[in-house]
Amino acid sequence: FRRAKNQGPRGASEYQDIVAAGQYLQKLSEVDAGKIGLWGGSYGGYLTAMGLARNPEMFKAGVDLHGVHDWAFRARAFSPGGGWAIKQEDMGLAYQSSPVSDLSKWTGPVLIVHGDDDRNVLFQQSIDLAEKLRDRKVSVEVLVLPDEVHGFLRYQSWKTVFETAADFLDRK
Repeated sequence: FRRAKNQGPRGASEYQDIVAAGQYLQKLSEVDAGKIGLWGGSYGGYLTAMGLARNPEMFKAGVDLHGVHDWAFRARAFSPGGGWAIKQEDMGLAYQSSPVSDLSKWTGPVLIVHGDDDRNVLFQQSIDLAEKLRDRKVSVEVLVLPDEVHGFLRYQSWKTVFETAADFLDRK
């Protein structure tokens, strides 16, 4: 995904894979097409948020673990340019390639999970998204893992994430 043409902050081309997977699932007789959810961490969290923001008719709920929600914010406030080499002239496209660029269709509930000592994706990205969704009256639950980094180092953290996510998806 890091080398795909027009990927991530340059057009989110890899999101087409998520849509294709959702369309495939909708065609399976053993799948309730009205109950397709998304789950992902880091880049998968980004794609989870993209699905809920851009295709709510397909994706009904999601669990977003420490996803990037605004590429332009990341490039300006966290690591100028960063590993994605986002330049000033790329900021508009980076923002448009982000879930926060259009929350107008997002209706599905989301569980946002983030460690507050994440050094790869700013914790603020998740808090910002949660606040924006709450302003839009979208059902949001947030699980903060104190003193955890991006990959969650403690067994108990992962156990809590899996149990909380399973409960969330069962309820939603």
